[in-house]
Amino acid sequence: MDSAYLIILAILLGSLAATVPVFMALFFTGLFGLVYGVGIDPQIAVEVLYRSMDKFALIVVLFFVLCGNIMTTGSIVRKLVKTANVLIGFLPGGLAMAGILACGFFGAISGSTVATVVAIGGFMVPALIEHDYDERFSVGVMTTAPILGVIIPPSIAMILYAMVTNDSLEALFLTGFIPGFLIMAAMSLYAYTVCRRRGMRRRRRPTVREVADTLRESIWALLLPVIIFGGIYSGLFTANEAAVVACFYAFFVELAIHRDMRVRDVKKVVVSSAVTSSTLLVIVAGASVFGEYLTFEQIPGQIAEAVVANIQSPWVFLLAVNILLLGIGMFMDIISATLILTPIFLPLLAQFDIDTLHFGLLMTINLGIGYCTPPLGVSLYISGAMVDKSLIYMSRAVMPFLVLQIAILLLLTFWPDLVLLLPRLFYGYGN
Repeated sequence: MDSAYLIILAILLGSLAATVPVFMALFFTGLFGLVYGVGIDPQIAVEVLYRSMDKFALIVVLFFVLCGNIMTTGSIVRKLVKTANVLIGFLPGGLAMAGILACGFFGAISGSTVATVVAIGGFMVPALIEHDYDERFSVGVMTTAPILGVIIPPSIAMILYAMVTNDSLEALFLTGFIPGFLIMAAMSLYAYTVCRRRGMRRRRRPTVREVADTLRESIWALLLPVIIFGGIYSGLFTANEAAVVACFYAFFVELAIHRDMRVRDVKKVVVSSAVTSSTLLVIVAGASVFGEYLTFEQIPGQIAEAVVANIQSPWVFLLAVNILLLGIGMFMDIISATLILTPIFLPLLAQFDIDTLHFGLLMTINLGIGYCTPPLGVSLYISGAMVDKSLIYMSRAVMPFLVLQIAILLLLTFWPDLVLLLPRLFYGYGN
């Protein structure tokens, strides 16, 4: 390896180890490489910063962040949890299963794992403990289930991946439904089995009238994902436009129908969303400068040649990439990792004849699992702060659920037809 590359790598890893913010570590490492490694004018970095944020696809991210904050501030989240609870809460482990289903509902609107942990986990963990569920089990299930926020569309990570690869965002979204369902089913089955074995008391089965009343009360909240996906896949509006429609609908429901949000709350929600969105944008900007350095040095191509020379099987390659991404997910957030690694892996996908939609789904799941893996999994720290538990306790709590998710990841890795089933049905993708 060239000594210049070693210096750049040392600067990047040293900055991250010194807890320099990710966007600054990426920006200054990329800038150093461009100026002193490549020898170009520093003004190029300014142009790169501008181009990286002047992309229409980022509007989708901003509006889905806003939509998630509207739901959290109002009562949509509570109504989604109540609906899930009345549908399956009477089963052994039913409340935990309701929490998993609620994460799926919320993920189908917010597109963010962190938002799902805060919104659903903050509500469900105390409720589970109050209903005599084991504390470690409760924390574990509600820390890992929010991975559905980045798998079930709309997913912020998928939006950024499609922005880099130029894949159809609508088709990429479709790859997330079957994996999301499999994760929900596996985690729910585990919760059912564990709670039944422990002899947990069951709740009374709700009457048909109680179910109907709950569905009637929650109908406006339940219609939100229907409007998003119905509009996208009926051709009524694009994925970009769906984010705007979702925001206006959520505002209308909370202000005019539920009336759980007041006009004076709108400013707070918008400002909070702007702060979150700006955080994402600076990460995009910093990663773009580092990516420009990689492009100038043709590092993705060099890596592709080295990998192809040593690995011949696409299955061995995918297994190695899974291990690599799981490791990276422990230390880097999904936004930065997606923006940095996607351009590196793209040439390799062509060499091994791996579908970019399939790989995008695998990358999203891998990095999503990283939110729950020590030592730097964000979800571990958020949930740990909620229940005042140590990192070691949290790591043990999530382990059974991580095993389930990794098993499903391996299934999806070696069964690409399952991942691509819906894109082929809806769009004739790959036919």
